[in-house]
Amino acid sequence: MSHHFRVAMYDLTSGTAQETVDIARSQMIPLYEAQPGFVRYEVGILDTGGIVSFSIWETEQEAQTAVALAAEWVAANLAHRISLREEHTGDIAWDEAL
Repeated sequence: MSHHFRVAMYDLTSGTAQETVDIARSQMIPLYEAQPGFVRYEVGILDTGGIVSFSIWETEQEAQTAVALAAEWVAANLAHRISLREEHTGDIAWDEAL
């Protein structure tokens, strides 16, 4: 079974990256975990100070649904802290953890 991913890179516009990551940890994980096909969610702080989020889903459609879900959640909760730089979905070529 091939899994699918959603990756997004954000630029920080206010506050700190760690504050933003802490908000995402407390609110996005439960939101994603409640979605069908959720496998894993990771967030990192880029060396440039931005943020990257990476989620894995069982199907392409579930990854696409995560795009809309994340956009809605960020607009409601983090729009004053971050702006989306780029976002992609695709197939996992391999994953040692799965």
